[in-house]
Amino acid sequence: MHRLGVDPGAIKVVFITHFHGDHTLGLPPFVLHRVFVDQRPITFVGPAGLEAFLEKLWEVSWGADWKRVMRPQFKVKYVTARGSGTAGGVRYESVKLDHGSMGSIGYRIHVDGKVVAYSGDTEPTAPLDKLVDHADVAIVEATGPGDVFSHMSWEAATKLRKRHPDTRFFFNHVYSGTVPGAVKDLQVIEV
Repeated sequence: MHRLGVDPGAIKVVFITHFHGDHTLGLPPFVLHRVFVDQRPITFVGPAGLEAFLEKLWEVSWGADWKRVMRPQFKVKYVTARGSGTAGGVRYESVKLDHGSMGSIGYRIHVDGKVVAYSGDTEPTAPLDKLVDHADVAIVEATGPGDVFSHMSWEAATKLRKRHPDTRFFFNHVYSGTVPGAVKDLQVIEV
């Protein structure tokens, strides 16, 4: 974050879409910073069971030291996502998305009069259209070409973009070099 000019202590709220490892296991170093370097309060918003899941993740990451030494210094609030609300001073709406048996929560985050839609992992179903409809920016996954189980394909991403021409799309969660036609690391592609 520092290399990108982002102050990790200035982040007031983190929105969690679902509990898969590729969406949560990068959090411990961030939390470590918030425990020992910058102890400003932070809010996590996410699916039901958020507090139990994250507290277990922190405990797995640091063992007995988490509860004994670190947790007392961590100024955190856990919020189960509602249909709409405000967390850490940020107004949001949530949309239940389809993603395998776990599902996912997409967020419409209101920033300076603009709407940023974020899907996390999702299948290309009607709730995704609801999430991105009239958003200024949509950050949406587009995993790879062809049939991609419980995710959105590049072909479906192209169709989504065409249905919402006034929304600026950024696609993430993209296969990188693992299948024929996949993008290279950090390559920007137009769909």
